[in-house]
Amino acid sequence: MSEELGITFEEIDRAGVVTLDRPSRLNALSREMFEALTTHYRRWAPAPHIYGVVMQSTHPTVFSSGGDLKVLHELCEQGAIEAICAFYRAAYTQVWTLETFIRPNVPLINGLAFGGGVGISLLGTHCVAAEGYRFAMPQVGIGFLPDIGGTYFLPRLLGSIGTYLALTGRVIGPAEAYRLRLASHYIPSSCFGVIKDAISDNHPVDRLLDGLHRDPGEGELVRHTPVINRAFSAPTVEEILKRLDAEEGEDASFAHETAAEMRKKSPTSLKIALAQMQLGRTLDLADALKLEFRLALHLVKTHDYREGVAARIAGKGCAPDWEPANLADVDQAAIERMFTTPVEDELVLPERNFVP
Repeated sequence: MSEELGITFEEIDRAGVVTLDRPSRLNALSREMFEALTTHYRRWAPAPHIYGVVMQSTHPTVFSSGGDLKVLHELCEQGAIEAICAFYRAAYTQVWTLETFIRPNVPLINGLAFGGGVGISLLGTHCVAAEGYRFAMPQVGIGFLPDIGGTYFLPRLLGSIGTYLALTGRVIGPAEAYRLRLASHYIPSSCFGVIKDAISDNHPVDRLLDGLHRDPGEGELVRHTPVINRAFSAPTVEEILKRLDAEEGEDASFAHETAAEMRKKSPTSLKIALAQMQLGRTLDLADALKLEFRLALHLVKTHDYREGVAARIAGKGCAPDWEPANLADVDQAAIERMFTTPVEDELVLPERNFVP
């Protein structure tokens, strides 16, 4: 596979090795990268000589920053909606391919794993977080939605923490990720070579990772769990903010800062994200991805998506100009229609026992 793609694939003895190698773009994921991942995972799934897959990054502090917003911005400027849709189709198809991949899959993460970077790593058999691991689902900050499986895995986290992560885009480290089971193991990055060599040598992966695992500590959010659960269990975004604003005592500063951060996000995206979290507990992953594709195709035609992506890429830190700018002005009926109105060529996923 050409290095120009930003991702390489090797077979080292019994291991398939995927290397994210696009450092100048912080390993941002293109449609072609998603498609290449799907092709290789489907090729390796029935291969008798492959014991498992290791995924790694050449960047010292980034696993993957998520989808390639620069490309998406250019496509928005061109009005190339079909190409944007093809990007999200490729992304969600890869998430499903990883879910159906029955061999050991071990991403080694010692840096940022945001958005799409979570999607290509979370739903395999294992997920190794090292000391530099940083997780976030920041999509509501660009007028989008916590996608690439977020509808499925975020609502299944402890209490209301998934809703908190979806509506704030909060970055969490390895201790919190391990406590929330977003990572299966906490292992120092100095052991990554050992892991890759052992999987190449067909060493049983569970025994290997369990032996290398270390206690990452308690995490930063444990002490804020009560206020997170109190506020983010509310039925509306407005009520969440009201509860955060009203918080007093030792959690007041945390609550007020959280509310201030939420108010920077797209009001429309906040409403969509909360509806996702409320519905997501009832959906399996396939249905969650199909819903996300439908929502994505509706959202890519909106002002907030174009504005959010442009502000992130070309705005040089300028705050996006959301429309509407206030939660009270969001058309709730229009939000509900996004969830129920089919789009052309909706996402179709193969059965779990697909034959490559």
